[in-house]
Amino acid sequence: MTFLVAGMLLWSLVHLMKSITPGMRASIQGMIGEGPHKGLAALLLLTSVGLMIYGWRTTPAEFVYDPPSWGRHLNMLLMIFSIYLIGVAQGKSRVKQWIRHPMLTGVLVWAVGHLLANGDNKSLILFGGLGLWALISIVTVSRNEGAWVKPSQVATPGREVISVVIALVLYAILFGAHRFIAGIALVGPHAP
Repeated sequence: MTFLVAGMLLWSLVHLMKSITPGMRASIQGMIGEGPHKGLAALLLLTSVGLMIYGWRTTPAEFVYDPPSWGRHLNMLLMIFSIYLIGVAQGKSRVKQWIRHPMLTGVLVWAVGHLLANGDNKSLILFGGLGLWALISIVTVSRNEGAWVKPSQVATPGREVISVVIALVLYAILFGAHRFIAGIALVGPHAP
């Protein structure tokens, strides 16, 4: 559990530094340079992901609450929307006319979905932590950016369809790889 908590904290601190303590971030970047700063941030984020995966796989599950029977099925559906939101955040999309922070909203949907499907201690730490990080990020980034100016350009209908297809393909890949990443099969005899 220590590794899982450490990974979640490291992930949050590195990401939140830009929106909560921009002066400190700028100071570090000024001392070591922009390139080394980006490299250090990437290294810390990779380390945090490694700690989270290792912590998840080595922490025994102790159930804290009983998730609803429909939670697992809703989670499967929410993951498609989550992947789609995370993906369209980087380009043009009509979604950006309705959602200011699609990537962070996608992470929040991801977290809520997993908390509906899992009621154990390590899920609360990982997905509760990711959800809390996403919420704090939405608030602090919005505060720093000021009034929301919606993008003037949106994707063509064809581009939107491509984004949905990409999300479905990524969903299928993650579905198949889930047992290797999380150690939990989503279907079959070892499914939760």
